[in-house]
Amino acid sequence: MLDTEAEADFDDIVELASNICDVPVSLISLVDDNRQWFKSRKGFGPEETPLDQSVCAHAILESSFLEVEDMASDPRTADNPLHTGDPRVNFYAGANLVAPNGMPIGTLCVLDTKPRKLTDFQRQALQTLSRQVVTQLELRKRLNTETALRSEMDHRVKNSLQTIASITRVASRKITDPQSLDVLRLIERRIGAVASLHTELMGQEGRSSVEARGYLERVAALLKDVSPDHVTVKVQSVETHLDAQKASAIGMIASEFLANSIKHAFPDNRSGQVDVILERIDETHLKLTCRDDGIGRNTSPSVETRDTGLGEMLMSAAAAQLGSRVSETSNLGGTKLCVKFTG
Repeated sequence: MLDTEAEADFDDIVELASNICDVPVSLISLVDDNRQWFKSRKGFGPEETPLDQSVCAHAILESSFLEVEDMASDPRTADNPLHTGDPRVNFYAGANLVAPNGMPIGTLCVLDTKPRKLTDFQRQALQTLSRQVVTQLELRKRLNTETALRSEMDHRVKNSLQTIASITRVASRKITDPQSLDVLRLIERRIGAVASLHTELMGQEGRSSVEARGYLERVAALLKDVSPDHVTVKVQSVETHLDAQKASAIGMIASEFLANSIKHAFPDNRSGQVDVILERIDETHLKLTCRDDGIGRNTSPSVETRDTGLGEMLMSAAAAQLGSRVSETSNLGGTKLCVKFTG
């Protein structure tokens, strides 16, 4: 927490402490090896002071609460630069900030330029507020720890997925059987889609949903990288969030449709376009549309037909996960696939 930016949660505490104790100065002081640094301060200019100006350094060595009614009459503070300087501080009261391991790390303190004495209520309030300071510090510590763990998990998952993808690519170089190659490429696409979903989830700070447009654009980018120059891939999406399971399902459908279209719909360098569209059709339903303007399905033996095997099965299975089914039409003007689902 040392040298971090000011935060409203801590500023509110020092404001309240100052008002309750009716003093012009209140501070959240963290004691370091050679200085005291103020996480929040009211009525006090410096962001930190040397330890020889720190009454808090004395306070954390005392009991849980230190009150000096008149600094001039206390040998611990009579020659303190805060008291002998300008403006002359004459009163100090501080409640220790005690970490969960029992170690005092600083104080919530109040200062005044005139001698005074706190009431029992003011002392109790200052101690209560000091515990709230520690609670806020611990919350930030846990958030920082969770962020570090999330970053490490992200790194490990990405490395694992990249390793699997690399193994798949290496294996495909040694295989000549077309069906086996199709399966390996399908696996590679699924790995890519999973990696895209993971990236989107990690960017949502722990939430279990993803922003649909960004996710679909990532999935499409995996196919854009390997699509020929004469095929254009475009994504249109309503701004909405999808839970991870639904995102995974529409990612599978879009990925397989794109791969199928790129492979079969535009033979002989025929130019064309593949669209992935996610739109809202009413308050509770979304529709995923995948379409191309290619040659469509053709039963003529002289024209290579689209794959109706594993890819189609996976798209149907993904639609079932959405509580829906695939609706597909195909003619000489191209192929169109639609899936409606709750979202």
